[in-house]
Amino acid sequence: MLAAASSLHSGWVASGPQVEAFERELCMFLGLPAGHAVCVSSGTAALAVALHVLGAKGKRVAMPAYACSSLRHAVAFAHGTEELHDVAKNSPNIDLSSVNQSSPDLVVVPHMYGIPVDVRKIASGIRVIEDCAQAIGSTIGGAKTGTLADASIFSFYASKLMTSGGQGGAVVSKDKAFVDAVRDYCEFDCRRDSQHRFNFQMSDVLAAVGRVQLKRLPAFLSKRSDLFEEYRATGIPLLDVSPNEKDIRPVRFRAVTRTALPKAMISNLEEAHIRAIVPTEAWELLGKAEDFPCALELCKSTVSLPLYPTLTKKQVAFIAKQSRLS
Repeated sequence: MLAAASSLHSGWVASGPQVEAFERELCMFLGLPAGHAVCVSSGTAALAVALHVLGAKGKRVAMPAYACSSLRHAVAFAHGTEELHDVAKNSPNIDLSSVNQSSPDLVVVPHMYGIPVDVRKIASGIRVIEDCAQAIGSTIGGAKTGTLADASIFSFYASKLMTSGGQGGAVVSKDKAFVDAVRDYCEFDCRRDSQHRFNFQMSDVLAAVGRVQLKRLPAFLSKRSDLFEEYRATGIPLLDVSPNEKDIRPVRFRAVTRTALPKAMISNLEEAHIRAIVPTEAWELLGKAEDFPCALELCKSTVSLPLYPTLTKKQVAFIAKQSRLS
C-alpha cells in the first residue's frame, strides 16, 4: 500500500523509474544481466509479445492441453497455429517426448503448479518459451527457471506467487536483441517508422508494488515449502517432481493431492468451511478431453488444497484430517 501511495504521490504513474527498477531487480533475482527483462501489463501480454517477436505468425506452436486458456489467446494474437499435446503420465506438465516427436516450430512450456519441466530435453531446432507464471524461484540444474529457453514469461496476477498490484507480467531472455525487440514493440508512442506496435506497458504504480513483493518472495516461497512438507508429513499424496529428476527444485504454488473421489473430498472440506477446488476441470482443457487421456485423468483425480503464506501448521493438520474420506 505504501509503495503504491509513494508512486502516486511522486506524480509519475505511467511507465517510468519504478518499472525500470523492477526490471533491474527481476534480472538480479534471476541471475541475468540488467536490461534483460521487460515488464508488461499481464502474463498473457508477455506471452503474446514473446510469440510475436519470435516470429510465431504462420508457425506451429505446441502447448499442453492442460493449461490456462491464456496460452491459446496469446498464440491467436501472434497468428500462430496451435498444436495441443497431452501431459506426461502422472504429471501436470507437457509430455516432452510427444513434442520432440512432433517437432513444432515453437513450444510454450508451462511449469505447472511450480513443478519445473526440464526444457534442456527439448530437441534442438524447436524454439522454446518457458511459462514461469506458477514457478518463479524454482530451478533446473541450479539455474533459475526462466533463464534456460529462447524466451520466458512471468505473470504477476493476484493469484500468483507474487503480484504487482493485481495485474502485470514480464518477458525475459538471455538474448539481449530479443529483449530489445520486445521493448521496442511495447514502447509504441512517438515513432516515425510506421511499424505496428501495441501498448502492453506496466505502470509505475504496479511496478512499485511488484518491487516490494519481489523482496518478500524468498520468504513467501520458504513458508509455502514448509507448509507443503507439513501436508506431506500427514501422508497425503501430492503431485511433485519425479524421483528421477534429481536436479529439479520446485516451488510450491499448489498442494495438489490425488483422490478417486475429488467431489466428495471437496464436499467434506466445505462442511468444515475449507475451500478446495479441482485445479483444472475437464471443461477447461484446451481441446477435446478424450484426446488427452493423461490430462483428463488428472482432471478426474486431483484436488488443490489451501496453500498460502499466512496458513498455520495447525490449520494444515486440520485440513489434512478433513480431506480424508472414511
